Amino acid sequence: MNRDTISELGDRLYEALRSQTTMPPLTEQFPEISIEDAYYISLHMINRRVNDGEKIVGKKIGITSEVVQNMFKVDQPDFGFLTDKMEYSNGTEIPVSANLIAPKAEGEIAFKLKKDLVGPGITEEDVLDATECVMPCFEIVDSRIRNWEIKIEDTVADNASCGVFVLGDGQADPRDLDLPNLAMKVFKNEQLISEGLGSAVQGNPLTAVAWLANTLGQYNIPFKAGDVILSGSMVPLEAVKPGDQMRLELDGVGSVSCSFL
Repeated sequence: MNRDTISELGDRLYEALRSQTTMPPLTEQFPEISIEDAYYISLHMINRRVNDGEKIVGKKIGITSEVVQNMFKVDQPDFGFLTDKMEYSNGTEIPVSANLIAPKAEGEIAFKLKKDLVGPGITEEDVLDATECVMPCFEIVDSRIRNWEIKIEDTVADNASCGVFVLGDGQADPRDLDLPNLAMKVFKNEQLISEGLGSAVQGNPLTAVAWLANTLGQYNIPFKAGDVILSGSMVPLEAVKPGDQMRLELDGVGSVSCSFL
């Protein structure tokens, strides 16, 4: 895919983001698109956001669990960037209108880094050493691709289908936790809807974060001290709409909640 086409598609996704509209799958329009093409489309889109005054505050890995990969018929994780405009505080009300298109909530463990990590060659121990704390998190994923008709190239191009995210106030040292066996409960409108373990995320959330550091390292994109890294959903995604309330509890760490207007 040539540079002009990459820029054009990045611009179209950016405009879809700003207008809360969708577009046909890129893989439908350009069957030859590669993951590398998709990454550069995403980078063009995120650079448009940075030029608008947004600041990159972290990265995300998504579609890490088998259940979510099966849901979207993809066979590997996706990856993207977080900006300050995507972040909402714990307990906040998130407006759907003029902000999101077809949002779905997923419960995650977020890592806050105290050191840079530059792939390739990053191990789980490197991730543990570089992590200041972990926090409970809701990522509200969203798609600028029509009806969530995504293949892996579509979601990578669309900044890993990222919408917004909410971090809990609780923090814990991951060295004190058994991350693969860390349990999460998710509630919607005060009803328990799902439960999951850290092992749902590629066997261990540390594995997912190391994978992302190494994958982005191939594009000379480092993890920076202070970055927030979303490690992927431990539970099935849940569609949300105005009037819904979401809450999750992460054993040994804390809780996070949000509602939708």
